[in-house]
Amino acid sequence: MSEAALDTLLARIRACRVCVEAPRGTPLPHAPRPVLRVSATARILVASQAPGTKVHASGLPFTDASGDRLRAWMGVGRDAFYDETRIAIAPMGFCFPGQDAKGADLPPRRECVATWHDALFATLPPFRLVLAVGRPAQAYHLKRLGLPHLAKAGLTETVAAWRTVRAEGLRLDPPAILYPLPHPSWRNTGWLKRHSFFEAELLPELKADIARILRLGDSPS
Repeated sequence: MSEAALDTLLARIRACRVCVEAPRGTPLPHAPRPVLRVSATARILVASQAPGTKVHASGLPFTDASGDRLRAWMGVGRDAFYDETRIAIAPMGFCFPGQDAKGADLPPRRECVATWHDALFATLPPFRLVLAVGRPAQAYHLKRLGLPHLAKAGLTETVAAWRTVRAEGLRLDPPAILYPLPHPSWRNTGWLKRHSFFEAELLPELKADIARILRLGDSPS
């Protein structure tokens, strides 16, 4: 579809108030502020979970410690990460969902996927590489790409099968490199220590794939 169609859709998403005016369950506890960065030219997608408190305040994705960790995982600096002509960032929930009684962020709001995601990804060109961060993103994007069987019962199982996920993505037409990732939150530091394959095996491949795709003209292989 045209860039004009994408611009129109993004304007509607950024004006969305469905989680306040027609919520599925408890209304959003604050004013909506949808946060996403996409373009008609980006070939890498960061499919994350939902903005946190700092992102809700700044309007810029991953302006927190988890963003620093994610950029380190990807092997990119801030300039490349925030160049939306090259890297798109589209969370499963566009707005900060609020926090539970213990101060942890709530899951992404269901309204976003139900209202916007199918239209958004039908409008955007295919991505060469998709980082599916967290279980909601993994379930949605694997299903969207015709690979729902690769979403396992738990996040650990899906991430542990990353080589199979990557290989299956490359068999798609057009091919896409898929990486299932845990969230880069500090809360997952223990998970990273328990699953050393992630930093020892997955991250070197991920960085190499991203570096190749960011070089003009390179395709997945």
